[in-house]
Amino acid sequence: MRERDDGPYYVIERESGGGVGPFLVGALLGAGVALLLAPRSGEETQQDIKERATRLRDAAEDKMREAQEQVEERLEAARADLMARVDAIREAVDSGRDAAEDARDELHGKIEKSKAAYRAGLDAAREAAKDEGDDHHESDQA
Repeated sequence: MRERDDGPYYVIERESGGGVGPFLVGALLGAGVALLLAPRSGEETQQDIKERATRLRDAAEDKMREAQEQVEERLEAARADLMARVDAIREAVDSGRDAAEDARDELHGKIEKSKAAYRAGLDAAREAAKDEGDDHHESDQA
């Protein structure tokens, strides 16, 4: 009959009204721990959010300014390159125009010399023809 003594032995205690007190104590302790572990108050959190937003905005503005400066630098470099090319083209056109004017003047001079030589040849031919005609006329009269 020792069957009872062979197994584990459990004791169940019953107290009345003890459940509400420990619950309240636990709730108060939990609230206190939550307050202690909470990082900041609502105002502090809002201030932190505002500061972070301000820093983010400032950083974005800085990046935007840097980007604008880079774009302006690139535009200025492109503008300077374009102006250099325009100047080079303008110089080439002016040089070509000067060369064309020189060639025209040279050609005009050669044409004038050719015309003068032609006129001189015509005059010489007329003179020779006149002299020949006078010689024939004199020989016919003699």
